[in-house]
Amino acid sequence: MEINQLLEKFDHIAHNQREQIDNYLAEGKQVVGVFPYYAPEEIIHAAGAVPIGIWGGEGSIDLAKQYFPTFYYSLAMRCMEMALDGSLDGFSATMLTTLDDTLRPLSQNYKVAVGDKIPMVFINHGQHRKEKFGITYNAKMFRRAADELKAALGIDEIDESKFKETFEIYNKNRELKREFTKLAGDHRQTISTKDRSNVLKSSFLMLKEEYNELLEDLVNQLKNMEKEEWDGPRVVTSGVITDNDGLLEVLDEYEVNVVDDDVAAESRGFKVDVDTNIEDPYVALADQFARMDEDPLLYDPDITKRPKYVLNQALERDADACILFMMTFNDTEEMEYPSLKKAYDKAGIPLIKMGYDQTMSDFAQVRTQLETLSDLVELNRF
Repeated sequence: MEINQLLEKFDHIAHNQREQIDNYLAEGKQVVGVFPYYAPEEIIHAAGAVPIGIWGGEGSIDLAKQYFPTFYYSLAMRCMEMALDGSLDGFSATMLTTLDDTLRPLSQNYKVAVGDKIPMVFINHGQHRKEKFGITYNAKMFRRAADELKAALGIDEIDESKFKETFEIYNKNRELKREFTKLAGDHRQTISTKDRSNVLKSSFLMLKEEYNELLEDLVNQLKNMEKEEWDGPRVVTSGVITDNDGLLEVLDEYEVNVVDDDVAAESRGFKVDVDTNIEDPYVALADQFARMDEDPLLYDPDITKRPKYVLNQALERDADACILFMMTFNDTEEMEYPSLKKAYDKAGIPLIKMGYDQTMSDFAQVRTQLETLSDLVELNRF
């Protein structure tokens, strides 16, 4: 398939979640929603169901206001809205975590409002995840989640031998996405900022083995191309999610080239592979979670690691700047901003903070900030 055909296919999938759900249901498959963040969706795949990522998305917030105050985190509210407005109809279950303060009320509100219709598989990750007791605890939580999932799917067992195949598929998926994010930055004439987002977003809406075939084709074609020249700002993006179409169009308008990212819905989710040498699949998943670092959502006693990591992303990819998309009412990102700003200022690399909301439709302020960024980049390059 030609590159433009692949990009059109990824674009279509990324913008037609309901169509994807209905297609899988028509094939007789059971579908399970996966809410943010870092839920072990391999359990769903090994059980023979289709994991579908639920990351809110553009749209209004009406029904969810019955359960949240108006100043609440829009990602949680949009996820709740989807559960209430029928967007998730046909799901056999959903998997929710509590890795962010805003997710705790979401999980309980979901349980009250929708839990009888679409059962919730609840995962309470242990944040002391590196110690042996932490791995043991999280493996226990994942086993409990598997038991709840079996009940929701109406199956007796999840064949543990299936996990080996699942882990291989998911590790390949993560590897391909890591390759793609680098190649996209080296081929900005071919892969726009919006294209990049569509490719990664569509991964949430497909069986990974199906997605891998398409992405491997794209990656191989990009590998065979020469690196492309691009004069626009080379940036690292950071935040929770950055898939708003209007925002992406503005970034393309200002010729932004995303050469790497530190985004929860993007690279943070596929940094770490599962160790297939660990025999117990639930311990393997707990071990993977234990090795996830440099993430504001995860506890780390060494507070210096994260700003160094995000700065190194910019240095390694020769980025001109970092754009931090600050999700409105997200305490986690607001608390870490000073340390990131300090690290970037010390290195002499601009860090631009932009407000982000899943319901945003006015991008005048974004344009103003991008004009400022373009001026800063031009001065620094000069």
